[in-house]
Parts: sequence; structure tokens; C-alpha cells
Amino acid sequence: MSKFNQTKVRAAATAVGPIKTKARKTTVTHEGADAHVRDKRSELFLLAVSNFVGENTFYESADARDTRFRDLIANRAVKDGDWTAELLAWMRGPEANMRSTSLVGAAEFVKARLDAGIHGGNRQVINSVLQRADEPGEFLAYWMTRFGRKLPMPVMRGVGDAATRLYNERSLLKYDTVSHGFRFADVLELCHPPKFTPKQGDLFRHAIDRRHNRDNPISESLTMVQANADFKQLASADIDTMTKDGELAAALTEAGMTWEQLGAYGAWTAARWEAMIPSMGYMALLRNLRNFDEAGVSDKVAAQVAAKLADPAEVAKSRQFPFRFLSAYEAAPSLRWGHALDQALGHSLRNLPVLRGRSLILIDTSGSMQNSVSGRSHMQMVKAAAVFGVALGVRNAAGADIFGFASGEFKHTVQAGASAMREIDRFIGRVGEVGHGTDIAGAVRRQYDGHDRVFIISDMQTCSPQITATVPSNVPVYGFNLYGYRPAAFELGANRHEFGSLTDSTFKLVPLLEAGTDGGWPWEKDEQAA
Repeated sequence: MSKFNQTKVRAAATAVGPIKTKARKTTVTHEGADAHVRDKRSELFLLAVSNFVGENTFYESADARDTRFRDLIANRAVKDGDWTAELLAWMRGPEANMRSTSLVGAAEFVKARLDAGIHGGNRQVINSVLQRADEPGEFLAYWMTRFGRKLPMPVMRGVGDAATRLYNERSLLKYDTVSHGFRFADVLELCHPPKFTPKQGDLFRHAIDRRHNRDNPISESLTMVQANADFKQLASADIDTMTKDGELAAALTEAGMTWEQLGAYGAWTAARWEAMIPSMGYMALLRNLRNFDEAGVSDKVAAQVAAKLADPAEVAKSRQFPFRFLSAYEAAPSLRWGHALDQALGHSLRNLPVLRGRSLILIDTSGSMQNSVSGRSHMQMVKAAAVFGVALGVRNAAGADIFGFASGEFKHTVQAGASAMREIDRFIGRVGEVGHGTDIAGAVRRQYDGHDRVFIISDMQTCSPQITATVPSNVPVYGFNLYGYRPAAFELGANRHEFGSLTDSTFKLVPLLEAGTDGGWPWEKDEQAA
């Protein structure tokens, strides 16, 4: 059924988005301002697309946040199962790419439904969120830690389906390591995948044999596994000889070697990197730009890397969050990557709209936005906010007024044709300039000047109430919520919208809403546009 292109399209003044608040049900923000309570779907969606499992945020501990997520999933799994299954599949897909949250969500979904006696679809939900070969083991580790060692049949079948789909020679060599508590063999022995090819049968036997330290020969069908075993018999000096003869690149590819595995053979040289680069994945290239520079990789090879980084098809396939490109830009010491990263960032933000008229873009630089995106990352959430807000302003340079705000505001001016990456970097240099509070209402009141729309990119935990009061009711206000906290800073409805996630996916609803079309969930496709 068409979600958007229907005959009963509402006027622009009454278009509403998918995130909703409950009428007459209020609360307060974490800073004490009046706030509203979202419905269960809306609260779960905003939390799901912003929650890194086990990570503290400024206002909410990891335990409180994870418990809230689990409770919401369990509630919706029983009362709203089809919608929640679609949410989980979308979360792990290329648009949202939330890995751990999706796995936890699928486990809690299935457990809640089985406890309620609801069968059907559980196996499929598990299979839908397992998209990388280390994830079947990750899922089982979570399930057994949380629910015990007994595996219900839908869990066994769902994980087994994923293992059959994901396990191959290359993934075995990359992910089946002694650092994992659940190895490929453990998954296979616990879940017993019912269907697999003869070659996979050889691979599965090999995985089980090596897990149990059985000295069985490698099957002739497993050519990459054999090549890998042969390569690992080489000494460091042998590898350097191969770089001189030009043999190393082909040998690394044939053996399914990763850059981490080659790194165990001693110090990196330019020749080793140049042999390794052709078989490296997109994320591995992005993470190693500094290492390439420090080793002295040639400009010719660097140009090949840059071309791959800037390729829109490669960017889409890589599923990188937009802030990853800023992180790579900040880490790389040389200028030869800058243009490619700027192009890649633009491709990753393809859903940022070009809009008519004038837009007010307010980017939160307060103290609560200066936490890291996750414990493993040095990227602050304020930088992720700047990626969205400044890039949106660059795309609409002729009609965008960009301000950083906290207790006060500073204006950030961009020129038409400016580099988004450089403008983001320049904006970030001003964080802290206007204090550390979160006065959203004050920023809107002082900077709104007849604009056609207002964007607020923030954690939305304002210290000031009535943040939309000074914006006429026929002017859209879009809150882009980067943390998914429970209190909603303003009442949602006609021309009052809230989005979330660390990707640009929900920005694609803006043109629909401004055309007077009620916005649906991001995984809902218009049939005529498909």
C-alpha cells in the first residue's frame, strides 16, 4: 500500500511525522524544563537509533538506558510485533546500521514473544539482524548470558540460517579467532544448520576440527584456507622478498589475509602496505590513512585509495556513519585525503534535502553534547551534530542561517560551493564559545527571523520551556534528537516534528512533510517510487 502518494493528502499546515507525543501527558527534561511523553513506538524508535549498548550518556547511565530499551522492546514485541520486527530489520540494514542494538533487540523480542506464547516469525527476526559472520556467535553469547544455556528452537534455527548464509572461507579466516568465546564451531554444534553446500560442509568440518584441536588435513575444496595456512609458515624476511618480486599482493589475496594478521609479522613498510591495500575493505582503508602516511605509501597508491573512498557505490556499500569521515579527516596527517573524504561525506549524506526559502539551523554545542559517541570512539556527539547541521547548511548555502548554541549563540557563515568537511572543522573549533547550557528556547527566540523552517540538532534536553512558542504554527520545526532521551522537549504534531539516528536517513522525510504528506517510518516505501 502506498504510504505517501495518496489522494487524501493533507495540507502542509497539518502534515505530521511518525514520532508522536501523548496528548496531555507531560514530564520534564533532564534539565528541568516542561516536556512531553512520547508514545511507545516513538520512544523506542528514537532510543534504538541512538543507543550503543553498554554506553553511558551525559544524562542516563548505561544500565538505565539498556533497561529502558529492553523493556520497550519486550512491550512492543508482544503488543506490536510486526512493526517491531520491521524496526529491527531496518536498524541492522544499510540505512541505520546499528549492530549491537539490533542483536540485543532481536534477542529480547524473541524471548518476550516466546514467554507470551507467541510463535511465528521469531526465527526470521533473528536471521534478519545477523549480517556479519561474527554476529551469530555474538548473538548466542548475549542470549546465554542473559537467558541461560537453553536455546529455543527459533533461536537455533534463526542463528543457523544466518551461519549458513554468512560462513565462508574468508569470514572463517577473519572472524573465527581465539579471542571469541563462541567460535564458528560452537555456533554450528549448538544450532545444527540443516542446509548447506558440499563445500560449506567441508568448511564446517574444518571449523569444528580446529576448534577441538584435531589434526585433520584441510579439504582440497578449501583453497583459501590452505593458502592461508601456507602463508603463515613464512618468515618476515620471506614476506619482504615477496614485496620486491611483486608477489605479495596476490599471495595476500589468495590467502585471505587481513591487515591485522599481516601486522603480526613486524613493522609496517610502504611496500607491505602497498601489497595489502588492494585486498583491504573500505572501513580498513578509512582507519589506516595515518598509517599509510607514516609508512610513506606512494602518491600513486594513495590516489587509488582516495578514488575508492570517494566512490559513491563504495560509500553506500560501506555503511559508514557520516561522522566516521570526519574522524578520518581529523586523524590523517597529510592533505592528500581531504578531497576524497569530503566527497565521501557528501555521498553519505545524500538524504540531506535541498529546500526552498530560508532555513534556521541550530546546532547544540552545550556541555551535555561533548560526550563521546561511544566508549571506543573519540568522536564527540557535538561533532556528529555539526556534521548534519553544517552539511545541511552547505547544501542550502543560499538560504541557510547556521548557529551554534548553548547558553548563547554564535553565527557560522558559509559561502556557496564551500567544502562541507572544512566548514564542519571550522565550526567545531568554536565549540565552547557561547557557554555550556542548553537554552533552546532562547536560541529560537533570538535567531528566528521569518525563516521558512527551523532545524534543532541537539540532545533536546533544554533548560528552557516553550521552545517553539515564537515560531508561527504554519512554520515547520524539526528536532533532530541525537541521544533518544525519554522526555520530548516540545509537543509534536502539525508542523512540529522529531527525527533521530546517527545517519541521514530520517532527513528524507522533510520534503514529504513540507509537501503536506504525513511522514511514515523510514523503512516504509512508497510503492510508486520503489
